[in-house]
Amino acid sequence: MSFSIGLSGLRAAAKDLEVTGNNIANSATIGFKKSRAEFADIYASSFGTCANKSAVGVRLAAVTQQFSQGNLELTGNTLDMAINGEGFFVLRNDTGQNEMVYTRNGTFQVDRDGYVVSSAGKRLQVYPPTIPESNIAAFDSGKLTDLQLPLDNIGANSTTEVDINFNLNADEEVIVDVDGPEFEWPQDLPDTVPDPNSYNWSTTYQVYDSLGSPRDVTMYFVKTGPLNWDVHVGMYDVNNANPPDPPLMIDATQAGPIPITFKTDGTIETVNGEEPPSEDAVIPILMPEDVFSDNGAEVLSASIKLDNATQYSSSKNSVIDLTQNGYSAGTLSGFDVDADGIVFARYSNGQSHILGQVAMANFKNPQGLAQIGDNNWAQSYGSGEPVYGAAGDGRLGSIQSCALENSNVDLTEELVNMITAQRNYEANAKTISTADQMTQTILNIR
Repeated sequence: MSFSIGLSGLRAAAKDLEVTGNNIANSATIGFKKSRAEFADIYASSFGTCANKSAVGVRLAAVTQQFSQGNLELTGNTLDMAINGEGFFVLRNDTGQNEMVYTRNGTFQVDRDGYVVSSAGKRLQVYPPTIPESNIAAFDSGKLTDLQLPLDNIGANSTTEVDINFNLNADEEVIVDVDGPEFEWPQDLPDTVPDPNSYNWSTTYQVYDSLGSPRDVTMYFVKTGPLNWDVHVGMYDVNNANPPDPPLMIDATQAGPIPITFKTDGTIETVNGEEPPSEDAVIPILMPEDVFSDNGAEVLSASIKLDNATQYSSSKNSVIDLTQNGYSAGTLSGFDVDADGIVFARYSNGQSHILGQVAMANFKNPQGLAQIGDNNWAQSYGSGEPVYGAAGDGRLGSIQSCALENSNVDLTEELVNMITAQRNYEANAKTISTADQMTQTILNIR
């Protein structure tokens, strides 16, 4: 019996060395999770008797994976991603059956078709945006799709809406006997500099026509009463083939000034006689066709929203915030991934489009996942069904872009384990050697 016990010990120690060696070999493998050999003793007994059990050796009970967090290392590569938590990236194994596999290895790259793939060519899965080619973070969480990066440029977009937030100084003087900014010139000799005494304040910003050409818009504000103002909107003919110097300013509303009134608490009350947010409570912009058709662009038609305009006492008039939805054409300049796994495409014109949100998965028993190579795991009966979600959901964790998760192997610990396994192997070999000597002694009895 001693021979079999020692032999089982040799097998156990050899397996321990095998598992330890595999951990050491993968100490530099991105996203690798170390394993641990677990052993159980073996006892023999007789059925239906009261005989004492006899020890007969040891057996390998299991080799379990240890899913502790590995250290994160910054790489500077945008498509490198690391998970700080318990989740897994979801990859589609493109074998015609759309089988999903799971990994902690975030070394992704782009294939020739623009798809984000792992080093083994499996495509990263994301939740698609509900509004394509926008920067609205809303996703279809019931659908997984391949993440494909756009390699084309982005076209121009004509301005249709301007949202401007400003404060008009309540202490400004009322201008009387003036209908608005006075441009003191004959019609055939235009100038762009109005009489500064004919308005209280002005501000200029840019909008874009259908071809992406920037157009300057100037708003002149004339205080006509304690809570009343007139807004004059002008556009400059900057692309005229033979522009006057300085260029001509056109009334962009084509309807004269737009009256606005404020409440006694300083907030906006009416715009053009309507209360915001009525569709009529906006300032219309209409680019005159006969002036701005020089480059072939469509007539620009937009609106200026003043919902958040105020009139408070201040040292000066000021623009607090301004947004407009037009932009020029742009080239692709890069990609970004935030902590929630939202993937953005960035363009040279300052625009960004959301491409999707990285999908993540977790399991009731991650140790039950089947290892299939290439640092990937597959679902098994022991792991249970995958639970999908996005970064930040439950225990899935967050995503760190431009970083990778190193192997969770501690080399010092593994070297100590290797020495221990080696000593165990030697001790069990000594058991067999001693049993052999005892047997030889018995054989030598005469």
